Amino acid sequence: MINNNEKILVIGASTGGTEALKDVLSQLPEHCPGIVITQHMPEGFTKSFASRLDGLCKVRVKEAEPGDKVLAGHAYLAPGHSHLLLKRNGNGYICELSSADPVNRHRPSVDVLFKSAAKTAGKNAIGIILTGMGKDGALGMKEMHDAGAHTFAQDEKSCVVFGMPKEAISQGGVDEIVSLKEIASRVMSYLGNPVK
Repeated sequence: MINNNEKILVIGASTGGTEALKDVLSQLPEHCPGIVITQHMPEGFTKSFASRLDGLCKVRVKEAEPGDKVLAGHAYLAPGHSHLLLKRNGNGYICELSSADPVNRHRPSVDVLFKSAAKTAGKNAIGIILTGMGKDGALGMKEMHDAGAHTFAQDEKSCVVFGMPKEAISQGGVDEIVSLKEIASRVMSYLGNPVK
């Protein structure tokens, strides 16, 4: 059994991602590791989206705020106006927000989150890249993979747009290519804690 206190799920998504995130998060059990998410979304929509997910999932979902402790069974969604980064706090993690320039034309950017997870969590991170246009997240996922993280990409068939997962795969940063319906169960199986 892997120690879930140190483990963290790091998810990036864009076009089609709101439904994909709902699919993945609603299948995760309340005892899963903490989750940090960047979904490309305009400012003003992320809070209500997090609240909607919170009502549908066993895990608690909220819009990330600076200094939020990343707790098991909780998910933190990047607000539409800021990059979300992961920082160390003792033997756990906290959320940090940044209003730095957009990356790959996005703020929040998946690359910013993934790169911070590579640096902060290394082999304790599990990276998941979902449907989306463009290449945001591909280089960050490669950095996570190179730092020892286990990484998943949504397969082409279940994506609305296969841009971001395809780029991540072509960069060599993906360990497993999985259909949307199987991501949650594959993640929990990898953690040695299969979903019943």
